[in-house]
Amino acid sequence: MGRVQLAEGELNYQLDGPQGAPVLVLSNSLGTDLGMWDTQMPAFTEHFQVLRYDTRGHGQSLVTKGPYTIAQLGADVLALLDALKIERAHFCGLSMGGLIGQWLGINAGSRLNKLVVCNTAAKIGEPAVWNPRIEMVLREGAAAMAGLRDASIARWFTPDFAQANPQQAKRITDMLASTSPQGYAANCAAVRDADFRDQLGSITVPMLVIAGTEDAVTPPSGSRFIQEHVQGAQYAEFHAAHLSNVQAGDAFSRRVLDFLLVEKSV
Repeated sequence: MGRVQLAEGELNYQLDGPQGAPVLVLSNSLGTDLGMWDTQMPAFTEHFQVLRYDTRGHGQSLVTKGPYTIAQLGADVLALLDALKIERAHFCGLSMGGLIGQWLGINAGSRLNKLVVCNTAAKIGEPAVWNPRIEMVLREGAAAMAGLRDASIARWFTPDFAQANPQQAKRITDMLASTSPQGYAANCAAVRDADFRDQLGSITVPMLVIAGTEDAVTPPSGSRFIQEHVQGAQYAEFHAAHLSNVQAGDAFSRRVLDFLLVEKSV
């Protein structure tokens, strides 16, 4: 674990894997923390120095006044890379992390080697969905976060997975209950306001887009849209709901490694 000092506070990160190996940055989804990637760590650290971090407003990272923007969260990633003297890295982000990845691909492609975006879209939801959630969380605080945790099991995992793996599902959803209400609401606004549909064509780094067949939050159609608008982008889909990295587990890890370890992506 480590901390990087930003202008407004500290960004929490964890760096694992062999020194000198290529760096792979992992970016968490809305309402989770860097622990959401635990399933991937044994496979990823065989080949990469893996840099995980808690997005602003999550986990042990700074919580500042909202609303946030995806540009602000992307700038945090660049500040983290600069502080650790990492010139270029692979990046893999899920959901909100996938929006951050798209922003980086559009605005800071020179800092990326390859880009993986998972269970995301160029635009996620509408204000009519986000605004009531933001208002509820700011009004009810921790009680609202506990309610969102209970509802998230059905959004994040298919019923068969949740029933077969109750402890794993609980570990992930408990992250949501412990997320700062202020930070969560501020990040909801960042997701609400992000729209990269007209900018995807400017992404030139090799890209893999991953979807979950049963993902009702960011359906495969949104992932297909990204893949179709980024030249040469690859596509993969797993039987999973929103957190495909957790539900698909080893298969998810292998697909990401297959993409990252090939010298040149087709």
